[in-house]
Amino acid sequence: MTTGKVWFITGASRGLGRAFTEAALGSGDRVVAAARDVEPLADLAAEHPGALVRLPLDVSDRQAVRAGVDRAAAAFGRLDVVVNNAGGLLYGMVEEATEEQIRAHLDVNFFGAVWVAQAVIPHLRAQGGGRILQVTSMASGGGMATVGFYAAGKTALDSVSEALAMEVEQFGIKVIIVQMGGYDTGLFTTGTTATAPHPAYESLRAKMVEMWGDDAGPDPRTAAPVIMELAKLPEPPRRLILGSRSYDIVQEADRARTELYQAWEHLSRMAPG
Repeated sequence: MTTGKVWFITGASRGLGRAFTEAALGSGDRVVAAARDVEPLADLAAEHPGALVRLPLDVSDRQAVRAGVDRAAAAFGRLDVVVNNAGGLLYGMVEEATEEQIRAHLDVNFFGAVWVAQAVIPHLRAQGGGRILQVTSMASGGGMATVGFYAAGKTALDSVSEALAMEVEQFGIKVIIVQMGGYDTGLFTTGTTATAPHPAYESLRAKMVEMWGDDAGPDPRTAAPVIMELAKLPEPPRRLILGSRSYDIVQEADRARTELYQAWEHLSRMAPG
């Protein structure tokens, strides 16, 4: 009899998705790995015969997602852990981004995760539970020049996921918001769509490039043990910052934001609402 969990992971062909897929397979679990291009997963399929199903999927296509999730649930008879990881980066100033770029970005980073969640919930509810890991970002809740739309999509997903968690906990479904720190995922290279630079932002763009630096971050595989832990904790946290350095950065940003609110408390309290 086959035991272990069944995972459904989007964006599984590279970066964090690939790392999570490897970790789940390495622990003896089974995985349905979804990506637009699943060819990079051929080596894992050969190494784990019968334990990995490669599913070509564009998460921005709602109907394709519904059909794909049905196939995923049928592959091993159930879904235990759903990891909404697929995403990309729209890099550039707000003024520079075209409507097509903005909509395409949010179609994947926000709507894609929503379509997956909507599609998996009936399966998880019918089987009596499961968990959904929503991969967002340490940048959720605050925008920054050149990556404003990335933060916007992740912040929106954070908020929807909080609501979703309240709605589905009655069915034994646990939703966990995983606010990822910076890892060497290729997000700033193969996963990036860049705007056409406007000369008015040349100096700010240079400052941002200097601020980002050349450090691509740690190997994505170093984040996988945390995901494995979240998959098995009886009572996992509703949200988690993943990354030691990122945790410190977020805490410092929260302190600065609180101080800003307090500095202008007198103005806030001028209105009764």
